[in-house]
Order: sequence, then structure tokens, then C-alpha cells
Amino acid sequence: MNNKSLHSWKNLKIFGILCLLASIIVGSLGCASIVSKSNWPIYVRSTPEQADVTITDVKEGKKIFQGKTPTTVTLSSKQGYFSGKYYTVDITKEGFETRTVQITSPLNGWYIGNIIFGGLIGILIVDPLTGAMWTLSPKEIDVTLSKKMAEVPTDQRGFSVVDIKDVPNHLRDKMIRIE
Repeated sequence: MNNKSLHSWKNLKIFGILCLLASIIVGSLGCASIVSKSNWPIYVRSTPEQADVTITDVKEGKKIFQGKTPTTVTLSSKQGYFSGKYYTVDITKEGFETRTVQITSPLNGWYIGNIIFGGLIGILIVDPLTGAMWTLSPKEIDVTLSKKMAEVPTDQRGFSVVDIKDVPNHLRDKMIRIE
């Protein structure tokens, strides 16, 4: 072999070793940890806007966010080892009914990639510890708040004046028409 061929052979050998090392490092990480994340932006909007938003961590029972719509909040999908987070989102506005939405943590599809790329280390250690094995759902919350109905006392005799649109359907048959 001449010097030029020997030099090319050494470069190819070094390149091959670097590729092998990179494969080992990437293969030892979790697939979801590589291509995904464990913190997710959740967009919350409402009609009407400027409603109060309260997000509560279900397991800890602790309020972790309070603000107004529209807003984006970044939430973690990791509760603990092999356990995802769950949240309750309450959206309220004066004169409107409160809406509650649950945020769950289904399995991240990239976690299945560990079968091919991450191996047992990714399946049993990396993705469960980072929380990347979970995603959050829904990623967008868009609610329309309904106006509150007038509260008409049913156990009292008396006279009340309300708009017909504000009377609940189950009370309309008890109304007396005055001519």
C-alpha cells in the first residue's frame, strides 16, 4: 500500500470508530428523550376572553397557575418514575358558567421507538426518569362559556321578574302568564 492509501484507510477507520461511538451513545439514551420532551406548552383560550384560568396539579392538589385567557402555560408531563401528571383546568368569568377541563398524560408515541433505538436503558431508565415517556392531552383548550341562568327560588311564594331567556327550561312549565 502506498502512503496515500494508508492515510485514507486510517481516516476511514477513525471515522468508523466515531460513528460506532455515536451509535452507542445515542442507542443508550431513551428515544422519547431524544426526539421529544417532558415539558409541554398548553394553549388556553375562551369565548369570551379574559376569563380566569386556574390550573391545579391533581395528585398534589396544589394550584400551579392562575391567569387570564388567552394564555400559554408550560406544564410537566412527569409525576414520578413511570407515572405521568394530571391537571384540572378551571375557566371562570363573572356572569358565566364555570368550565372544567382535565389534562391527562397518555403514553408518548416516541417511547415505543425504544424497541428499535433506545433499548432497555431507554425503556426502563431514561424515558421514565425524564418523563419524556408521557405527553399531555389536550395541548389546546378552547372553551365557550355559557351565560349563567337566573336563579329563581322554587320553594318560596312570591313574585319575580326575569327575562324568559334566563329561566331554566325545567322551571318554565311552573310559570304563570299574566295578561
